[in-house]
Amino acid sequence: MLQQNRTANDPGRAAQSAPLIAIASVIVSMALIAIGNGLMFAYIPVRLGADGFDPTWAGLIVTGLSAGGLAGCILTGPLVKRVGHARAFMVLSALIALSNAAIGAGPTPLLWIAARALYGFAICGLFIVAQSWLNDALPNSIRGRVMAVFYVAYIAGLGVGYATLAVVDIHTAAASLIGITFTALSILPVGMTRLAQPPAPQAASVALRRAWRISPVGVAGMLAVGGLSMIVSGFAPIHATAKGYSQADVALLLSAMPVGTLILQIPLGWISDRTDRRYVLAGAAALATVASVLAIAFDGGALMVLVVIYLIWDGASESIYALSSAHAADRAGKDELLALSSSMLFAWSLAGFIVPGIVTALSVVFGTATFIYVGIVIASAFCLFVLWRVTAGRPTPAAPSSSFAPMSAQTPLPVELAFAPDEPASQ
Repeated sequence: MLQQNRTANDPGRAAQSAPLIAIASVIVSMALIAIGNGLMFAYIPVRLGADGFDPTWAGLIVTGLSAGGLAGCILTGPLVKRVGHARAFMVLSALIALSNAAIGAGPTPLLWIAARALYGFAICGLFIVAQSWLNDALPNSIRGRVMAVFYVAYIAGLGVGYATLAVVDIHTAAASLIGITFTALSILPVGMTRLAQPPAPQAASVALRRAWRISPVGVAGMLAVGGLSMIVSGFAPIHATAKGYSQADVALLLSAMPVGTLILQIPLGWISDRTDRRYVLAGAAALATVASVLAIAFDGGALMVLVVIYLIWDGASESIYALSSAHAADRAGKDELLALSSSMLFAWSLAGFIVPGIVTALSVVFGTATFIYVGIVIASAFCLFVLWRVTAGRPTPAAPSSSFAPMSAQTPLPVELAFAPDEPASQ
């Protein structure tokens, strides 16, 4: 009662505390979804391999997922404009549950391609909805910290999901049931939240040429990481299964990869806030190149050595996403941010669709290790491009307009749905 009186007598305190409690519902929901998502990422290639399917099918499933994600980038805005953030979140969660149910019907590759395309559409839409919702609710003073918690919670959830594969009987529908369960649980916090919904979203056009003029390195980084992220997370379990590693080995390998993201992004981000971000981007790309070369050198070797290599490879690749986003924001005006981020998301999604398709086609001829060689080409080409831009491009602003925040390339930028600024536009 005393607490209620204090809150009633201090409206400012109530305004600050209520959103902080309410926004936890969105973060918890996405963390729960991540557990099921991580499990399904690990389960599908292992199940296909155990049933004797050619690895090409698993590659086609990754490509289908990417195609669905590209559609999600385009169609989520109109969906939210029609039904609002909360209902859109629940609709998209239901689509993920349906996708998991289709996977549980048994290994039918064509059905699984369609199911994962549906998942790609839904998960991309969920991130756009969740992040725009949080951005609208949070004041600038705490937005960076809360969004960092959001990303870390999702990455941690993925790791838990990956690790869960080790204790799942892959010859039953257990993995799908677990995925459906966590997806259903994720609907509850959002369904009961008191967090106010943002106004109708503003449309943001895709203008790649304009985005390139603002930040060539930022756009190139999104193209690079769109391909790197999808092939590392999508093809690593396919290749490990084809090489004969056990179900528990694959689970350990995948669950270690998010740790690399958490370990490397913080120090790289700290350095990038204190120097030209392009130097750090070049360093991250060089580190990803070295790790992928080591992945070839030790391919099929001791598991723990590969765990460390893939941890570094994934962490360095994922860091390119956050660093590119921050670098582009440094160079954009406030009136350019929405169109810029929309274009960068489109670049990320486009590369995430095209590169897995190329890897799948090449794997038919060169084997499942193809994704590692493609990763070497992408990371080294981006590194050289950044170094060239350091000498040819204009210097970074003396006072950057944004600060680094940890992000994952598995979590798209919130672009189709614009959030309102803290101050009225007239000020």
